[in-house]
Amino acid sequence: MTHSDVRLIRTRLAVLAAVLITLWSYAAYVSSQDAVDLLRVRALADTLGQPIDRLILSLQTERRITAETIAGAGGTTPELVGARDATDRAAAEIREFTKGRDLRLLTAGAVRDRAGELVRRLDGLGTTRSRMDTGRLGLAAAIDGYDEVVDVAFRVYGPEWGAYESGLAADTRAVIALARARELLAREDTVVSAALTGARLGADERRRLTALVGVQRYANAEAAAGLPSDGRAEQQRLATSPAFTALLALEDRLLLQSGTGNALAGVTVGDWRAAADTTLGALQTLVTGTARSSVERATPGAAVLIARTGAVVGLGLIVVLVLLLSWAGTIRRLTEELTGPKAAAPAPQDPPAPPGAAPSGGAAERELFLGLTRRNQVLLRDQLSLLDGMQRRERSTEETGELFQLDHLTTRIRRNVEKLITLAGATPARRWRRPVPLLDVARGAVAEVPDYHRVLIAPHWPWSLAGPAVTDVIHLLAELIENALVFSGADTTVRVSGEHRPQGCAVVVVDDGPGLDAATLAEANHLFGNPPPDGPPAGLTGWYAAAVLAGRCGAHVSLRPSRRGGTAAIVLLPARLVTVTDTGRAPAGAPPDTPYPPARTDTDLPGPSGDGALPTRVRQPGPTGPAPGRTSLDTVEMPVARTARRHQ
Repeated sequence: MTHSDVRLIRTRLAVLAAVLITLWSYAAYVSSQDAVDLLRVRALADTLGQPIDRLILSLQTERRITAETIAGAGGTTPELVGARDATDRAAAEIREFTKGRDLRLLTAGAVRDRAGELVRRLDGLGTTRSRMDTGRLGLAAAIDGYDEVVDVAFRVYGPEWGAYESGLAADTRAVIALARARELLAREDTVVSAALTGARLGADERRRLTALVGVQRYANAEAAAGLPSDGRAEQQRLATSPAFTALLALEDRLLLQSGTGNALAGVTVGDWRAAADTTLGALQTLVTGTARSSVERATPGAAVLIARTGAVVGLGLIVVLVLLLSWAGTIRRLTEELTGPKAAAPAPQDPPAPPGAAPSGGAAERELFLGLTRRNQVLLRDQLSLLDGMQRRERSTEETGELFQLDHLTTRIRRNVEKLITLAGATPARRWRRPVPLLDVARGAVAEVPDYHRVLIAPHWPWSLAGPAVTDVIHLLAELIENALVFSGADTTVRVSGEHRPQGCAVVVVDDGPGLDAATLAEANHLFGNPPPDGPPAGLTGWYAAAVLAGRCGAHVSLRPSRRGGTAAIVLLPARLVTVTDTGRAPAGAPPDTPYPPARTDTDLPGPSGDGALPTRVRQPGPTGPAPGRTSLDTVEMPVARTARRHQ
């Protein structure tokens, strides 16, 4: 065995080790994410969920007593002082949470931000109380002030409480919905209690009561539909109980008499308090009981999840280490046999390393992996070139479709290879010297994502992109387009258009997904402007890759809400990267390309004619070199806009 053989074995084992470590890392990441999500949900329920529940109940009681006091023109009573003390004790627990540092909540930063906002609102509660005590606060303003604080308390419950998509997450959302329905009933109780205390139900109070009764009944029905089976059964028993029936009758009486001279006729304080207190107490019991039973049901599954995570992370790591050590021992033995005294003849020596050769250790391994990745890139180039020629020959529809699928998968693999090279700090081999039409760049990005048929591209792109930036911009747009596709419904489209900007131009990617809240938008925009040097934050790999790609080519990425409720990603290309041309529109009269949807009107994709038509392409005449109608991306070493051809 020669040195060349040993080097070949070492290279193959290095590739196998890289693949093995990658597979284990991915499996460990997926398993640990589930466990981390579950631990976070359980920790939030223990450290914040119960204090929030107590705070909301205390605020509801204090709100009602405050409203009764103002309506009765009375002073501060012991009952009101006791309610305020209960609220302050519950608020102290929330303040303690914002100061703590539970390691299980490292991925719940947004929850801490919302809890901090709640603490700031609670700090302002003293002003409301002081104005009420001095008679400077009206009834409607007092109720609205407490309503706003309760709304902020409910907003603390966010997506982090159900990130681990399981039965526990679904039950948690149902319990929160039921608690919100109870809050609506508590608001109704406040309005009616104040009216009964002051013996008056004014026009504003009647309108508020009518709206609250309707919304409260609907919310109760919706929340009950999402409860687990035992919770639905308990809610049905509550709905048929005497107290609930009496409350419905009193509500109907108040609504029926709201337009008469005596809207409170036949409704006494005792009757209302008996029905409202019993129903509110039963609803709270249902909320806590459902939450407790959900946790009990989820406990066995949690144990299995933790055990699975331990097996994948722990045992998997042991297996990987054993294999790596075994392979290292094999290489060492082969090297010793080759260089030891029993060697039959001196093996040919490796040529001396040139100046500036890769250093030893971790840097050498990095150079090895980059070298292997670039070799894969060359193989992908040859594969795409072969597919290019095969696709332009006359074939059956079935063969063409299969070739197109293979072409698309290969294009996506190449994207991953080039992204790996980029994130490693190197430069992919594929590059352009001359400017490329920005429309072709957008098409190349669409060709690198799954579900490309859901992407609509605006027809007018009067710009060209500087050649050195083409590869990075293609991958940058592909990251944003794929993210938009993943987080929007399968029956929706993602729209890509170009817009003039004073400092250059912008590529806008718009989806029809659920949108992002203000905190997530701020976090994403901060990441785009300041990508961390030590790698992507947990769960934000796609945004991190986009930030790195944007930094390499000099683009700027930002997110904002779109007009249609989704999210718009804006890629600002500075003037030094783009030039205005007259070739930004698809050829007139060209037939539509089958991989894309048929042309349609879309108001989010402005064009000079306003029709929003998709770009069209022409079929290439043959496999011998670039034809006159081909895009500039098709005439270079590695074509990237292969989906811009017509397949027949």
